[in-house]
Amino acid sequence: MPLQYILELVGTFFFAISGSLAIQDDHDDLFGAGFLGFVTAIGGGTLRDIMLDSYPLVWIGDINFLYAIFAGVIMAYIFFNRLIGLRRTFVFFDTVGISFFTILGVEKALSLGVRPEIAAIMGMFSAVMGGVIRDVFTKETPVLFRKEIYATACLSGAIVYLLLYRFGVDRNINLLISSTVIFTVRILAIKFKLSLPTFKR
Repeated sequence: MPLQYILELVGTFFFAISGSLAIQDDHDDLFGAGFLGFVTAIGGGTLRDIMLDSYPLVWIGDINFLYAIFAGVIMAYIFFNRLIGLRRTFVFFDTVGISFFTILGVEKALSLGVRPEIAAIMGMFSAVMGGVIRDVFTKETPVLFRKEIYATACLSGAIVYLLLYRFGVDRNINLLISSTVIFTVRILAIKFKLSLPTFKR
């Protein structure tokens, strides 16, 4: 089984968990949590594929992605009380998700013949838009519009992937290095409260 395929399923699984954990109200049921996990997991990739005119959409063409989402939702449901009180756990699952999805989005775009610059943007788009949709549904300020480094981490990893790709680095090694860059930048930004300069008039 190709490493890319495994990482895409793992990323879907982690995004489903992060989406399910974002449930806010006590009256929300398993279906509500599952729906939030679902849109978080497939939102970015679906919008990416639509923009790139790529059909069928990934999760429609492969039932294993739905199984990964179901597994993530059930995992979040079983361990909800343990996980919900740990903000670091939520951040971990979300960060793992964006790390994998960015690079897989870049690869998908490159396979469809777009320019590397566009591929980097599509990779970032794949990673962050699921979280944006999640935040909109839960009435939170979308993480994309907060000061913390989020999309920038994805873009940095995408650029690293493209550079290593250009120099002929083995694909599997490139996947691991680039996704690790995203994970590391995001975690360090949270730990040391790093952010980009604010846009002010």
